[in-house]
Amino acid sequence: MSGSLPGGGPGLVRRLVQLYAGLVLYGASTALMLRAHLGTNPWDVFHQGVAGRTGLSIGTVSIVTGAVVLLLWLPLRQRPGLGTVSNVVVIGLAMDATLAVVPQAGAMAVRVPLLAFAIVLNGAATGLYIAARFGTGPRDGLMTGLHLRTGRSVRLVRTGIELTVLTTGWLLGGTVGAGTVAYALAIGLLSQFFLRLWGGADGPGTRSPVVARHLPDRERGGAATTAGPGPGA
Repeated sequence: MSGSLPGGGPGLVRRLVQLYAGLVLYGASTALMLRAHLGTNPWDVFHQGVAGRTGLSIGTVSIVTGAVVLLLWLPLRQRPGLGTVSNVVVIGLAMDATLAVVPQAGAMAVRVPLLAFAIVLNGAATGLYIAARFGTGPRDGLMTGLHLRTGRSVRLVRTGIELTVLTTGWLLGGTVGAGTVAYALAIGLLSQFFLRLWGGADGPGTRSPVVARHLPDRERGGAATTAGPGPGA
């Protein structure tokens, strides 16, 4: 299994704490974006739309969607790691737990700062769990798998996937708004900053910064020095 648990000791314990702290904070941050009610990231627009149509909690929809996406890894020959399976379950549970204790924000003077805080927290959580190097989440694994199998740039693959889920979620009744745009503009820079902060900076010569940062050590060659596929990744 990709991202398995080599070795042990304090380093492994630290990485496990980092992984699960990141996933819990990721779920909490997405719930806070929902409570701001100004729009959220494309996948959660989709989850929100499905939840509204089915009566399921948004966390449950997130877990089910993650499991379905994970099945799409099979033809792409992607290998899940501990972080992948944990991502499917922990984020959805953390979303529902946060929504249960945080009320809907009312005044715009509260909603805007809440949205800004949630986006920054999401970037921090993303960097935290990815830098733990236990494998990618199911949705990002779909992106990297399609990138590697089709030769298309990560930018093109990710844009195509997110436009699809965003449009579907909006048609199902999910909330698209200023928060969706703000998230799209900010999350890349925030994730990169926090990846570097938590020790997950991209080194020179990586085959693709986005792909390399999602791979565990043994697939990165320990220092992410594999040759790149070309520009546009």
